[in-house]
Order: sequence, then structure tokens, then C-alpha cells
Amino acid sequence: MPGKKEIAALLESIADLMEYKGENQFKVNAFRNGADAIKKYGAAIGLAVKNKSLNEIKGIGNSLQAVIYEFCETGISSLYEELKKDVPEGINDLLKIRGLGPKKIQILFTELGISNIGELEYACKENRLALLKGFGEASQAKIIDAIEKFKTYSKYILLSTADIISEEILERVSRFKYLNKIVHTGQLRRGMEIISEIAFVALATDKKKFLAELKKEFEYTEQEDKIIIQNGYPVPVVLFIVASEEEYCRQLFLTTGSEEFIQGINAVENIKYSGNEHSIFESINFPYVIPEMREREYFEQTNVKLKENSDLSIDHFKGLLHFHTTYSDARNTLKEMIAEAQKEGFEYAAVCDHSKFAVYANGLNEERVLLQKKEIKEIASGYNVHIFHGVESDILPNGDLDYSKDFLANFDFIAASIHSRFNMEEAEMTKRLIKAVENPYTDMLAHPSGRLLLSREPYKFDVKKVIDACATNNVAIEINANPHRLDLDWRRIYYAREKGCMFSINPDAHSVEDISYIKYGIITARKGGVKYSEVINCFALDNFKKFLNRKVKRDLN
Repeated sequence: MPGKKEIAALLESIADLMEYKGENQFKVNAFRNGADAIKKYGAAIGLAVKNKSLNEIKGIGNSLQAVIYEFCETGISSLYEELKKDVPEGINDLLKIRGLGPKKIQILFTELGISNIGELEYACKENRLALLKGFGEASQAKIIDAIEKFKTYSKYILLSTADIISEEILERVSRFKYLNKIVHTGQLRRGMEIISEIAFVALATDKKKFLAELKKEFEYTEQEDKIIIQNGYPVPVVLFIVASEEEYCRQLFLTTGSEEFIQGINAVENIKYSGNEHSIFESINFPYVIPEMREREYFEQTNVKLKENSDLSIDHFKGLLHFHTTYSDARNTLKEMIAEAQKEGFEYAAVCDHSKFAVYANGLNEERVLLQKKEIKEIASGYNVHIFHGVESDILPNGDLDYSKDFLANFDFIAASIHSRFNMEEAEMTKRLIKAVENPYTDMLAHPSGRLLLSREPYKFDVKKVIDACATNNVAIEINANPHRLDLDWRRIYYAREKGCMFSINPDAHSVEDISYIKYGIITARKGGVKYSEVINCFALDNFKKFLNRKVKRDLN
């Protein structure tokens, strides 16, 4: 069933189309306000739908209720489909361009006949928007920049999306009679955060018969030494078919890449491809490098210790940190999240709902914090998981956290993060982050750059100075495992490790299903060579408590 995020997105899309079509502003605002109400709703939305109790949510009137019930029960909205009917197809893409809203898009369509991104880009290059009332040169320049970002983003998909597509393809071909084995390769095998191509190496017992099997399952074209699958996937899907173990080994090594890594070891001519990848590295007298670390950045490290392979795996994780509940903006209750943590084998967990400044996320004021603390005490004995009371505290523009220092003492674990004023100047943003890191109650700097992959660029700050501050103040840096973030960027991990920083790898889960995101955080950490000894949620419970008490004494029993 759709969650809060999907329902809110639908209501916002309906509002956009209504506004574009010039419908009553009161109706438009009703859908926008409804989207906000759904985002802030403090309980499980699925339960409200099941019990037909959406009318209890302030701002969700009869019209919106009907739309939500239909969407949750059928997966579609007839209102949305009706609104889309006579809207030019390219308008939805225009709505994705940052800085353009429905009203401006309507002006562009009415005044300049612009109905898609290509026409918009041409109009900008012809300087037409600079002369159009309500736009001007500055607005035109921003739109040109936004178009370039959109074009770049549209060539990629998230690591998690590529992972899902890959698993679906592997599942379909696994039944093939003439397939010996198959594995993903390239960017996906290296765990890149965004993917422009999904590639596989397949060992076939009979290539001709394998291709006949493939034709029954997929449309494809042949291109030199590879097969291009043509099934409407968002990025190219490539299949390399080989006929021997030696060729399988060779193709897997070369296609894993990266190109810079292959060039860097300078050994393609002398490599022996018999055996496995370990024997390939042995044949050129080069230490084995795990696939995730095979990037240009590997060769930039002068500290030999930083080039050692990561030994991190999910088996090392004892603590589930930074997850949300229905107290703020998540789908599942505290009990449900802890039950899932227990099921997944975690020994301890730190709930980190949003703090009071995050009104948009139903952030907790002081009174609700104390209510949550009371519930934690009440349910603690029912689980084999030690529950820590944490919070994701907003970093205010001046660098303060959004509770007083006296009140911060109520929490066991504090993740500090930025959710507002992303456009500050670099020096100001750097100062803001460092002040938050220097707060004696800050345990972790969460999603440090604020980026949303393929959506929002990182805010400007001096990354090295902030990492230095984390090292000096013994504050862990988060590797946020949500596939939209994967932040800290793996390229920055090497520097943080060199400075002796500790890390925390967290799913930032807003549902029990999101806990599985931790796998993508592990992949990201492995790209930077992170050892499990450097990750605070791989600490045994007693050692994690020592970490929490390193600066301020807390009652953690």
C-alpha cells in the first residue's frame, strides 16, 4: 500500500495540474495543504485508510479522502488521470525543472508555446525568457542551469533502482537451461551511487541456444561483443556472453573496471586470466583489491593503510541507529521498529525522530519527547534489544541545536543535521556545521552534505574543515544509507579515515522495510575502505555506551 510520501506526492501532483489549468485557487490550496497534512500525520497512514478514519486528519476533507482511498485501494487516481488528459505530455517534465511552478509554466505555454524541455531550452538560448514579463535574465540563467542538471540526472538511476532491476533480470534468466552462471559487473558491481548502465557477464554452455532462450524472455540487439537488452529499462542493460571459464574471468575483471583502475595497475598485457580474480592480481604481483574500491581514488592514497581492503559486512552490525517512527514522519510505530530490529538480530537501537524545528516532519516538542521517553521505558523489557532514546536534532542557521543544552541532556544519542537554509554562503555554512559539531551533546553529524542524488546538489561548505572538526571533537560522521543520499560521499571517506574519524552507517529508516537500506551504506563505506572497527554501530553494547559517555555523562541503563 502507498505510504505517506507517495500519497503526499499524488496530492501535490494534482495541485500542480489544477494550478496549471487555472482551476480555483481554493481547490489547489486544499490539495497542497492536504499533502502537508499527510506528511505531518503522526500515526500510521495505512491504519487510517483501513479504518476509513482519514476524516480525523485536519485538512483532509471529503474530496481528498475519496482520492486517497481510491489511490490506496486501486493504485490509481481517476482525478489525476482526468486532469492529465488534455495537458501536453511534456508539461510533467517541465514541472521537474527547479524554479518553474505551474503558473510560470502556464505563462510559458500561453506566451511562447513552450510545452516541453527541448522548447524551453531553445527559448532560453534565444534569450526569450529574459524578455518575458515575470522572468528576466537572472531567472533565465537559473532555468538554463536547472535544465542542464535535469539532462544529466536523466541519464542515471540510483544504485538501489539498478539493484532491483538487476535482481529481476537475474531471476528471469536463472531458469535458462544453457546458462552456466551469470553475475552483474561494471558500475553496479563497484557499488557506484548512481548508475548509467547495468551490465552482466554470462557463461553459456551453448551461446546459440542461450540466445534462443534469451529471445523468448527479452527483446535485444547484438552489438559487437555484447547484447543490448531492449525492454524499456531506464538505462542501457548490457550482457557479455562468454563460452569458457577463462573468458568469464577475463571479462568480469575488465568490465568491472573502473577504466582508471585498470589503467592504474598497468597490467592488462601481462595478466593471466586462468583461475579467479585473486589469481589475476597475483599474476601481476599486485595486492587484491575488492571491486568496490577499484576507482581512480584508490591510487591517490599515500597512506598504505587506507588502501587496505574494507572488511565491513552486515554481520558486524550490532546497533541500528538513526531511524524514525510515527512520533514524527515514519510509517511504523516504535514497537514495530524495535520488533524488526530484534528480528534482524540487532543488539541495540537508537530511535532518532525529528526535533521540534522540523515542523514539516511532525518534529517533537519537549512535551512529546518526554512522552516518547516514557514509552521507551514501558516497552523496553519486552524486547531483547537495548533501546536508546535519540533524536535527529536540527542545526539552526546560527549553528545551535534546536533544544536547549539542559534539555539535550534528556537524550542518549544525538544526531545533528541540516534541513533548512541550504543556500548559505560556504564560509557561513562551514561555521554553522562546525559549531554544531562542537556542541558537547552532538554524537553524530547526519547526512553531512545534505545532497539528494539526482535531485539536489550538496550545499556549499568546506568539507575538510568540517571533517577536521568531527575528528577533533570525537563526533562520528554518518554514512547515510538511504539510496537517495549515500552521504557522506565515498570520495570523502578516505580523508575522514586519515584524520581518524569514526563513522555511523544508518538506514535513516522511515519504515520497517527501509531498515534494509543499510546494505547500500555498507557498499558506500566499503568503497572508502572502511573497517568495521571504525563504525560505532559495530561496537559491542558496552563499548557503544562508552562512546556515548565520552564527553557528557549519561544514564544509559
